[in-house]
Amino acid sequence: MRILIYGLNYAPEVAGVGKYTSEMAELLAARGHEVRMVCAPPYYPQWRVQEGYRAWQYRRENWRGVPVSRAPLWVPARPRGLTRIVHLASFALSSLPLLVREAFWRPQVVMLIVPTLLCAPGALALARATGAKAWLHIQDFEVDAAFGLGLLQGGGASRGARVANGTERLLLRRFDVVSSISPRMVERAIDKGVDASRTACLPNWVDTKAIYPLRVPSAYRRRLGIAPGNTVVLYSGSMGAKQGIEILADAAAALAGRPDISFVFCGDGAAKHELLARCASLANCHVLPLQPAEELNELLNVADIHVLPQRNDAADLVMPSKLTGMLASGRAVVAMARPGTSLSDVVAETGIVVPPEDRDALAAAIVELAADPERRAALGAAARRYAQQRLSPEAIFAAFDARLAMLAGTAAEAHAAAQALQSAAEGTAAPDRASTSQSRLREAEQSDV
Repeated sequence: MRILIYGLNYAPEVAGVGKYTSEMAELLAARGHEVRMVCAPPYYPQWRVQEGYRAWQYRRENWRGVPVSRAPLWVPARPRGLTRIVHLASFALSSLPLLVREAFWRPQVVMLIVPTLLCAPGALALARATGAKAWLHIQDFEVDAAFGLGLLQGGGASRGARVANGTERLLLRRFDVVSSISPRMVERAIDKGVDASRTACLPNWVDTKAIYPLRVPSAYRRRLGIAPGNTVVLYSGSMGAKQGIEILADAAAALAGRPDISFVFCGDGAAKHELLARCASLANCHVLPLQPAEELNELLNVADIHVLPQRNDAADLVMPSKLTGMLASGRAVVAMARPGTSLSDVVAETGIVVPPEDRDALAAAIVELAADPERRAALGAAARRYAQQRLSPEAIFAAFDARLAMLAGTAAEAHAAAQALQSAAEGTAAPDRASTSQSRLREAEQSDV
């Protein structure tokens, strides 16, 4: 099948959406599909174009067997409301000539990765012009996040918010398939007007052969000079507005009197300068830049406790992609999440859930786990099992392939794919409205064919 993936972020970005989009393209290609990618030059999470690339240059390359076309974009030094919109719009406009060129390839499926929804008109136009099916995969509900986090001014009742939400609903309903990374986010798409029969849950995955618990202490302990008996609290990932990294810095400050607890922050992003300022006087903190991909397992294993801070206004909007590696590393997790969210559901089995922005609860949970190594080990083992059973690329891409076949394949292929999709989903479906609706859809599809 010819699949064109269209999205802002791609390898060699090692954090966030770009990591998963590039892995998606490579895994689909490995399964026998013809895959092409239209994206921007790598810039995230540093918010500057990486060395070897130019912001205002069209470029074609082959990245691990996938043909990649890159379109120019403007990268603001300090991404805020208006500058962020201009940033996204620059790519949406500059990538249009590449979509015209790809029309001659005649893709069978056009998959848009969100963010950014500003690319939706181009993706839909290409799909309609070539007779392809249009698939929207949502990593982040950017309209909700923009207003919820104050990146754009105005509450839900403001004129700007109403226009943005109305436009989003209109665009979502025009895609043949709308998927997202957790059952709750799929349900949010349904709440925005997407028919449940056209939704799919496509969670982020983790290679549990590449990320696994080490039997010996991580080399990062020695590199950072952390005492052998200390409990290490690790945050590794993007440092932006949604992450609420300042909350964890406050928790580290509150525990500055505990020399047996060390904090390690690793990553980059718009909020890193503030983090560095907050941690400058704290002897219990170590701040690292993004590490090479080949060092990721060693880095994740430095943790005794992984932490996921979260701002209150983002608590229902995101399913952090970094969670998959945390679970695969076999360490306990402390996460800020509201009850009933997908994040809360997962971490309830593998760690401790505390309310968003509750610095005292976060610090208390860290102290509680630091004092109980047996409980940490049990939670870490549960995290590892969860990753192996429910987040493996094999299981997720079997279901993904099945949905692709149902979308664009023959009747015989669709029947076999529907059976594969049902089998793959039996071990991972969540008991909520979205997954129930999809189960009914699968039954109907099997009876139809």
